[in-house]
Amino acid sequence: MTRRFLFLLGSSRTGGNTETLARKAAEQLPPDTEQRWLSLAEHPLPDFVDLRRDSDHVRPPAAGTEALLLDATLDATDIVIASPLYWYSVSGLTKRYLDYWSGWLRTPGLDFKATLAGRTLWGVTALAHEEQAVADPLVGTLHHSAAYMKMRFGGVLLGNGSKRGDVLDDTGALARAKTFFAQEAPLARFPYER
Repeated sequence: MTRRFLFLLGSSRTGGNTETLARKAAEQLPPDTEQRWLSLAEHPLPDFVDLRRDSDHVRPPAAGTEALLLDATLDATDIVIASPLYWYSVSGLTKRYLDYWSGWLRTPGLDFKATLAGRTLWGVTALAHEEQAVADPLVGTLHHSAAYMKMRFGGVLLGNGSKRGDVLDDTGALARAKTFFAQEAPLARFPYER
């Protein structure tokens, strides 16, 4: 299967450290690998309304930005969440996108979970802290989302930087970026499934 990467940029600004690190990793992909880059700030979703308990409600078909993001998600073999570390987890823009997965799971005829099963979820983040353990909640969010969806999880490429461009001084992150997407991503499993 030809790999098709969807890079979802979850920062409120363009050209930040997370995006820079994601682009460095993407440079290592084979030239014929399809890449699609979408900024969640440029394609904002409205607040997610959880209708799971409304048994008589049928979710309307996606339209506008929601349809764009849904179609891009379904088309991708590899989904890369590039979110800066905001308060120890993903950004609000990223969290809202992931909330929409709940609705897409319950959209009749969509088979969202079955479609994503076996595909790969990746993460890229920049943090302004020396201890990478502070990113554990972000890693957990992405890992557990992949586990629930029966996806593979390639892990999270972590870089350090506060001011724009700082991540380019993180030689360890740049070295990891060179092989990040080349690794074999295992099937994600919840800790209690091991």
